[in-house]
Amino acid sequence: MSIPVLQHKTEAAPPTMSPKRLRVAFGVLLLSMLLAMLDNTVVGTAMPTIVAELGGLDHLSWVVTAYTLTTAASTPIWGKLGDLYGRKRVHLSALVLFTAASMACGFAQDMTQLIAFRAIQGLGGGGLAVGALSLIGVLVPPRERGRYQGMTASVMAAGQIGGPLFGGLVTSLLGWRWNFYLNLPLGLVVIAATAIVLVVPPVPHRKVHLDLPGAFLLAAAVTSLLLLTTTIGHAGPTGLLAAVTVAALIAFVLVERRSREPILPLGLFAQRNILTTTAVIFVVGVVSFGTITFVPLFQQNVQGATASGSGILLLPMTLAVVVASQVAGRLSSRTGRYRIFPIAGTLCLAVGCGVLATQHAGTSVWITSGALVLIGFGLGLSTQMMTLIAQNTVAAGEIGVATANTTMFRTIGGALGTSVFGALLTAGGTGAQGLVTGVSRIFVVAGVLSLLAFVAAWGIRETPLREKSAS
Repeated sequence: MSIPVLQHKTEAAPPTMSPKRLRVAFGVLLLSMLLAMLDNTVVGTAMPTIVAELGGLDHLSWVVTAYTLTTAASTPIWGKLGDLYGRKRVHLSALVLFTAASMACGFAQDMTQLIAFRAIQGLGGGGLAVGALSLIGVLVPPRERGRYQGMTASVMAAGQIGGPLFGGLVTSLLGWRWNFYLNLPLGLVVIAATAIVLVVPPVPHRKVHLDLPGAFLLAAAVTSLLLLTTTIGHAGPTGLLAAVTVAALIAFVLVERRSREPILPLGLFAQRNILTTTAVIFVVGVVSFGTITFVPLFQQNVQGATASGSGILLLPMTLAVVVASQVAGRLSSRTGRYRIFPIAGTLCLAVGCGVLATQHAGTSVWITSGALVLIGFGLGLSTQMMTLIAQNTVAAGEIGVATANTTMFRTIGGALGTSVFGALLTAGGTGAQGLVTGVSRIFVVAGVLSLLAFVAAWGIRETPLREKSAS
């Protein structure tokens, strides 16, 4: 069922952005991405302080889970809304929601309030990530996007790895609430700059139908799936959540096949490149989240690193992500070829995971760091390239949903992988020897998945990169 909405008006075509203005706009979009990604990880190191003030130790994990759930569930909806009503307008709405919810998180007086406001903040965060990537896809032609790719990868790596370090520093100096209060001045600056600097093509004038049933069912399926991952290895309504996930997915497919304006067009997956990039980005999410979560545990409990030291030991991986992404982006812009990068990237992931799977109590930190560099190269060659390939595959009017699809499956892969890996870690036994066994199992599984992604990447069909921005 589709719900008709009144026709919307469009403005005259905007002037072309100058190179200088485009660079400024790109920087603004990167800052909005950084806001969303930092807030996904920034509260981790602040948790002990939050619990000491607000209590609610038994609900601690929900401060993170609430944000992740609503971010993942809302991502495809934001992407579709941008395609329908204008990406700049929808991105600004996400910025306002995120900024307001951040302030509410800072004012929270108990754990229940904080979790509720974090869920609302996650709704805005889902719009920031997909909105920024979609706008970049509209403003920068695929053939030229490689010049910007390294910076995008840097922001993603900084948000994922630097978040805990930043959160710990802010909490120590200013208090945990400032992890949220600082979003107000930053958010206001980004809102103003986005409104003033960005000039995007108008949305074509047509009658729009909002697929509310499809949006609800997709959100229900994603939410129940992610909740299901939290019960792996723990007590919980696993059977009920599995049933809800399957039922919501089946209902979603039936609804989308009849919808005039599907929230996630199923026809996308009939295209080989979309299906392949979805599979590869899912594995990328599994490996990246798994590495960042479980390698520091091994470094601290087996190799003797401190908490801050294990964070620093992740820096080689971060640098490798940036370098590989920059090289891949520039070469794809220069040559117009891109298929080789996810093939090489997934191979690097497989080899890096293989090395980590062989770790033992006597493994040198240098060997672990070398494996992290390989994984970093794999992530750098694959992550942004999947978004580029997806955006280049679809028509201009579907850039938002294609971008949202890759973003959502990366998040789902990360959440599902982390939960399954956590169960494997627990099954390894207790003590340092048990940790070694558990980590080895984790990266055996990650390595096998990476090999499957390597095989899938050969199926990418290399079509010419568009040399004009979307309109």
